[in-house]
Amino acid sequence: MKEWFTIAELAEAALPGLPSTYKSLENHGRAYWRKNAELSRKMGGKTKPVWEYHISLLPEGARAALLVRCGGACVKEGDQKTSVWERYEGLSKAHKRRCEERLKALCSMDDLLQADMGVHDAASLCAVQFVVSCRSLFHWRQMVEGYERPDWLAALAPCYGEENVSQFAPCHEGAWEVLCSDYLRSSRPAFSACYRCMVMVAREKGWAPIPSERALRRRFNRQISKAVVVLAREGEEKAKKLYPAQRRDRSSLHALQAVNMDGHKLDVFVSVPWTEKPVRLYLIAIQDLYSGKILSWRLSDAESWEIVRLVIGDMVEAYGIPERMTLDNGRSFTSKWISGGVQNCFRFKIKPDDPQGLLTSLGVQLQWTTPYSGQSKPIERAWRDLAEAISKHPFCAGAYTGHKPDAKPEDYGKRAIGFEEFKAHFGAQIVAHNGQAGRKALNCAGRSFDETFVESLTAEGTIIRQATAAQRALWLLTSEALRTKKSTGEIHFYGNRYWTRALNEYAGKRMIVRFDPDHLHQDLRVYDLNNRLLCMAPCLADVGFYDQQAARLNGRLRKEYVKAVKVEKRLAGKACA
Repeated sequence: MKEWFTIAELAEAALPGLPSTYKSLENHGRAYWRKNAELSRKMGGKTKPVWEYHISLLPEGARAALLVRCGGACVKEGDQKTSVWERYEGLSKAHKRRCEERLKALCSMDDLLQADMGVHDAASLCAVQFVVSCRSLFHWRQMVEGYERPDWLAALAPCYGEENVSQFAPCHEGAWEVLCSDYLRSSRPAFSACYRCMVMVAREKGWAPIPSERALRRRFNRQISKAVVVLAREGEEKAKKLYPAQRRDRSSLHALQAVNMDGHKLDVFVSVPWTEKPVRLYLIAIQDLYSGKILSWRLSDAESWEIVRLVIGDMVEAYGIPERMTLDNGRSFTSKWISGGVQNCFRFKIKPDDPQGLLTSLGVQLQWTTPYSGQSKPIERAWRDLAEAISKHPFCAGAYTGHKPDAKPEDYGKRAIGFEEFKAHFGAQIVAHNGQAGRKALNCAGRSFDETFVESLTAEGTIIRQATAAQRALWLLTSEALRTKKSTGEIHFYGNRYWTRALNEYAGKRMIVRFDPDHLHQDLRVYDLNNRLLCMAPCLADVGFYDQQAARLNGRLRKEYVKAVKVEKRLAGKACA
């Protein structure tokens, strides 16, 4: 249905409650209706532009008569109500206060009219009481016609032309494109410099008109969003930060249900026994997601899978096996010795004969974080606290390096802390970090990380899996897959030979061995590719070339081996018979 009407159409309809002549109706529309920018508009006519007015501006009687003549409803009242309230919400605080003042005066006048007082008398009384003119009161009554009383506040919104988009100074399209493309570059040139370059180009090409720099800056700020400017001038990573970070709720977890692990390079020079030059050590740690407690940690000069294995073992020994673990996508964490057998590992090629990793063998569900996304790992928040408590501690004065190359302190490189001393200092600060009361996290509620962890761990519904003696070998010894010798089945590993009679059955096959890297002469634990223990293989020591005693011992052992095989053969023959 039609919603907009010209003065000529309204005059021809001769609606009740409106001036009867075209001229008087046009004057009425110019004086009152055009103030409402949303409900009046200028449209092109046959010979010249004409004003059109929305049906909601008409008095109730005129609107009803027009609806009958148009053959139905022209506008939905719900949409009209929504429109005025949206417009009201966009007003400033001062204009909203003015709406409230108008509403008080109009409600007072309406109450007097309900008490059978005359219109002019009620208007005169309210005009004196609220210090307004009678004409304003009549105009406000007209503004609220067609609205229910609860909507009067929004309908009384003043029209000062704030809704109209200001017209910008005309500018040649080519010049505007040159200015925008020059300013929206990653080198981040100044707007004034871009404007001067654009003016030079415009002179060469004869572009006109060219507004002032201030006019174009105002237009740029109005038409180009901040997000576009940040993306073009500062990059995608900066633009991502304009979007609110996700906040994840941990209250549904319990202690040791889920943990996260990460490495962090410490900003302290440490003197270590294995090299003369001071180094910056790596901290590898595991944090409980429910409580925020640091469960286990180690210091190392490199972020390797060996140190990751030890940290996981420390946690399992002390507390138990978690259900889920969130890991970084770094090489040390995605190593096949840690997460081998996981199908969603987005690093390295997955092979069918890859051994199962430590976490896979323990039945821990793995979750990988987004690369270069510190927000994905809550432990990143702990690194900041630990940097203040450890790296910037007075104990580390002179050894602190600064968190980036251009943030070096004045005493940079003055000294290096001994490894054992730094390790003791680090351990004390971790204990203090876990025991600090007054934590504001939702699960902590003013308690320390330690108290929160213990309370949840000892709760009635908390069940934690503990490692068996066989499972402890998974992290105490390192895993390696290799092929046994085709003839005897012996294993050659790190220059040593390992063999036992049971290996004859697996000659030439790929095996997994678990060993202590610090004690390579101890027995190897030999497993198949499915982590089933096959045997314990002792180390075969090398002997001197002329060592007769060792030769006699080797001969005796070989005879005993052959004798045992013959006995087994006779028993096998009887069993077959």
